[in-house]
Amino acid sequence: QVQLVESGGGLVQPGGSLRLSCAASGSIAGINSMGWYRQAPGKQRELVAAMASSGSTNYADSVKGRFTISRDNAKNTVYLQMNSLKPEDTAVYYCNLVIRRHNYWGQGTQVTVSS
Repeated sequence: QVQLVESGGGLVQPGGSLRLSCAASGSIAGINSMGWYRQAPGKQRELVAAMASSGSTNYADSVKGRFTISRDNAKNTVYLQMNSLKPEDTAVYYCNLVIRRHNYWGQGTQVTVSS
């Protein structure tokens, strides 16, 4: 079994920052990648950022230059630093873990950007 526990969401004003955390536990040997997705009401879930086991990263065009994904292997934790937040970033953010092509998901954390 695999469990992902997210934290760090909240309400911020446009231009503000948030840092999301996701701690993984359980049968997590052989991780291929960890990342973050988001979903707004009425919209499809979309990739925000991902990091492969090699350390290579991939970002959605809409967040490049503003968001940064990082990880702490010793803590089995992945982070998403979000700067210069915009109202269109408002969504539920989900941590994602891929092990041998099998996807695991966190419970989701709400990020709201509003003045």
